[in-house]
Amino acid sequence: MAIGAPKEVSTLRRFFLEPRLPKHRQYEALRAYLVEGRPAKEVARAFGYSLNSFHVLCHHFRRETHPTFFLSPQHGPQTQPKKSAARDLIIRLRKQNHSVYEISQTLKDRQCPLSPTGVREVLKAEGFAPLPRRLDEERPQQPRPTVEPVADVRMFSLAPRTFTTRCGGLFLVVSDWVRLQAQKLPPAAGLPGSKMIPADHALRCCLALKLWSIERKSHVMALIADEGLALFAGLNAFPKKSYLSEYSCRIDHRKTTRFLAAWHHCIQGSKLLPGESFNLDFHSVPFYGEDPLIERHYVSSRSRSQPSVLVFLAQDAGSHVFCYSNADLRKGEEAEEIFQFITFWKRAHGKLPRHLVFDSKLTTHEGLARLDTMNIPFITLRRRSPKLLKEIVLLPRSAWRTMELDVPTRKYRTPRVYEQTITLAGRSLRQIFVQDLGHDEPTILLTNQRHTPAKALLTRYAQRMLIENALSDAVRFFHIDALSSSVGLKVDFDMALLVLASGLYRLIAQRMRGYADAQARQIFRDLIDMPADVTVSEKEVEVSFHRRAHLPILLASGLMEKPIAVPWWNGLPLRLTTYDGRQNLPST
Repeated sequence: MAIGAPKEVSTLRRFFLEPRLPKHRQYEALRAYLVEGRPAKEVARAFGYSLNSFHVLCHHFRRETHPTFFLSPQHGPQTQPKKSAARDLIIRLRKQNHSVYEISQTLKDRQCPLSPTGVREVLKAEGFAPLPRRLDEERPQQPRPTVEPVADVRMFSLAPRTFTTRCGGLFLVVSDWVRLQAQKLPPAAGLPGSKMIPADHALRCCLALKLWSIERKSHVMALIADEGLALFAGLNAFPKKSYLSEYSCRIDHRKTTRFLAAWHHCIQGSKLLPGESFNLDFHSVPFYGEDPLIERHYVSSRSRSQPSVLVFLAQDAGSHVFCYSNADLRKGEEAEEIFQFITFWKRAHGKLPRHLVFDSKLTTHEGLARLDTMNIPFITLRRRSPKLLKEIVLLPRSAWRTMELDVPTRKYRTPRVYEQTITLAGRSLRQIFVQDLGHDEPTILLTNQRHTPAKALLTRYAQRMLIENALSDAVRFFHIDALSSSVGLKVDFDMALLVLASGLYRLIAQRMRGYADAQARQIFRDLIDMPADVTVSEKEVEVSFHRRAHLPILLASGLMEKPIAVPWWNGLPLRLTTYDGRQNLPST
């Protein structure tokens, strides 16, 4: 049989000389090496192998000289028993216009389960086109998502009714909210609102997420049908996640600052902010995504630098309440943020902060000199430079003096200290070297309090660690690390809500016996996370808490002694009672 024209011969010859398929290339390479006797290095170069990989190929061929060595393996299962067994039934049901989900459920009922995706693949292989989308009334009867009403204050009703709410503990906050006249916060800050959801109602909705420890706005959908949550906000229904995500986009940093100032004005008559001393710190809120506005900062929980939003927080040392926050920070502005807080505090209270405690990275030496010029006492740490460490090592043992700290629970109570006066940025400051505090390296305190005993300075700075504990609790309970969006603007408002929520939790803790030093997480678990029966009548709104172990603490707090008129309920009073509708528990 003739092969053909010269051109065809050239094409067939190229098939052997220039193999394209991997197995064919292996065959020709092994043939050239073993049959034609060509050197391995030459063969490897001719067929596109490295010398080592060609030696490996020869090794595998010596171990398996059967011709199947040159056959391509077949990956994956070659049969589909579930699809094959159900194929006829699937085709028959589709001819009756059943959807893939209905077919999948029928197969499951007949002990031949197949997922909707598998059913769809069978139908596609058989040439069936997808069914046109049907109306809800054309679909078979089955459980479906409920359609909740749209939040609209004009549809809010106080018609007599009784219902059970999971969020009964939120009504414990209403008393302090009304007493502090917090409904004045939105107009004072210029917060946005609408005819459907006014500004004060929108604020209560956003605050409820923080008070109820809802991690992200999307998670509110699990509570969207709870009437108690809507009644707390003063709406006919609680807003959906789309509204909550969009609302904070309309709040800039100026409104957030006015919001915090208005909150300080509300709590001026209370004991919530003694204002004797403040703990200051930065916190990096990590961001997972791609956005050019997000800069990289060091995240301590990850021990690395990554895209994050830098947040400045100030905590009152006496009440452990967060009193200031700012997430509208860019790189290079960190050192000035302490002075932004000082300006805010002076504007809100008419005087400078009395005392500040912070770590070494909060501001620069020039910033410390400015604080000293402003006569603001401070305590901070100084970074351990090699020069300072060398100076500490060369100090004679006689230069150190031992003191005893008045902290019975502390393990290391007898540190050694050495004091000296230094000059930084043109100002004379007091520097204290401290050893035997439980750290491998010495601690270096820097302060402008020249006459305060070193023992008092050490004890006060040790208390600064409380802000670390408060930050850890806030990260876990108030979900600081759950970014509400990719821009710092939303995080800024989220941090302002944190200040508000921590203050309200602290007011509740002050009322409850034994909870003065409790963290928000424990207060929520014991006192806030309680279901209740709500009865709305023409005279009042009665919230009756279910039986819980901590009800006696609520009874002793005084919250149940008299009802309080709620402005956003048209002045209708709120009465808190126990599970049996009485103010006293039954005797045992």
